[in-house]
Amino acid sequence: MLLTIPLKVISAHFFFSYTSCCSLWGNVQTTPDIPAIAKYFTTKGRYEEVNPYLIDDILAVNKSLVKPPSAECREIHLTAIIRHGSRYPTTKNVKKMRALHNLVVQKASGEERWLREITQWKMWYTDEMDGRLVQKGVLDHRHLAVRLSKLFPSLISKEKLQDGHIKFMTSSKHRCVNSTLSFQGGLAKLWDIEDEEIDYEVNDALMRFFDKCTRFVETVDKNQSAMAELDKFTSSAEMRRVQEKIADRLLVPYSHITSDMAEAAFYLCAYELAIKTINSPWCQLFDEADALHLPHKQVLEYANDLKQFWKRSYGHDINSKSSCILFHDVFSRLDRAANEIRSGSNVTEAVTIQVGHADTLLPLLTLLGFFKDSVPLTSNNYVTQGQRAFRTSRMMPYAANLVLVLYDCSGNLRLQALLNERPLAFPGLADNQGEEGAPLYQDVRDHYGELLQGCDFEKECQLFPSK
Repeated sequence: MLLTIPLKVISAHFFFSYTSCCSLWGNVQTTPDIPAIAKYFTTKGRYEEVNPYLIDDILAVNKSLVKPPSAECREIHLTAIIRHGSRYPTTKNVKKMRALHNLVVQKASGEERWLREITQWKMWYTDEMDGRLVQKGVLDHRHLAVRLSKLFPSLISKEKLQDGHIKFMTSSKHRCVNSTLSFQGGLAKLWDIEDEEIDYEVNDALMRFFDKCTRFVETVDKNQSAMAELDKFTSSAEMRRVQEKIADRLLVPYSHITSDMAEAAFYLCAYELAIKTINSPWCQLFDEADALHLPHKQVLEYANDLKQFWKRSYGHDINSKSSCILFHDVFSRLDRAANEIRSGSNVTEAVTIQVGHADTLLPLLTLLGFFKDSVPLTSNNYVTQGQRAFRTSRMMPYAANLVLVLYDCSGNLRLQALLNERPLAFPGLADNQGEEGAPLYQDVRDHYGELLQGCDFEKECQLFPSK
């Protein structure tokens, strides 16, 4: 489904509510008091925790870190797969938050200032918010658009956009559509072209492939036994200590604080920072020891990483195989650009911006072999996984993005991968990454040759796939 929206409508729709609190490009709050546990918020974390330099300058780019493979290289195509921006909690999590808030108001005791602030805190999250994009999420994508245009000015340019060489695709979910509009609005404001119109395509087959993969839906998404490791960890001694610590701080019986309530407290701290850029009194339920030292070290982060590992990543083979359709789409675009350059033609699709979900990006990263630890995450190896590669707090904040840039280096095509505006080495190509971590494109294709020849979405996603 292809839609055309005037850019001036995008700008007007999203900008009016910001004029009273901040500039278009500025932070919502200039010097936020950041909770000690903010770097462990997993998929509920801010992009700024992954790239802290953005706290001082939200439009800063590190051109010493992100640069062409060599001076003779020129970028010819860019594909970006981007998670939506900061959002409200889902209805499911709002219900958990409400239960915790009611308990605190009715049962908690103590004279500490932070506890009084919690009891006086108004439960402002509603079921109707249900994952919708927040104002900060709009800015997430506006800012990202400007930064990517600064990093790749010959590709993400006013001329390329006006000539139809930049394509936009999105999931049908409101938070993704509005993130796409925000990205476009950031470019429109930057180039002063709000009166022009721009297309975007709604494509759930690519951006919500997980909904359409029967084997994933039936054997993982709807199958509680697929999450057995998470269930065991939520009943573990480590999680119990976190619950008891929260109960001690609230002066309530241990039995009152469930694992769901511990998660709700964690999320309340995370959402208040992500949405309002404030250090909420809810964060006081987790002191620095809970975040940084055993036995409470990053327990809630690990619980969510277990969930993502077993539901979207290496835990089950179908998690990554469900993204076969997106994998082939990405390489078909790269192949088309490569073939056009080899034939002496201009690249017709210079940039592809695809906006989806953490559930879109994480299976693809897994299929490509990124962030794979030698030992899988389980319920009983938390203590030994402190240095694990699979850490969604670093991989998958709001507006997380995988950018693949194809370069023409005097006739040699090279491919550079970036995750969240940082170079990402292709796994299995350590000896052949080339200059600045950009291996020859043909070497990348050879490395993924088995997937390129196979990885058939229709076959993989059959409930009982044929051999």
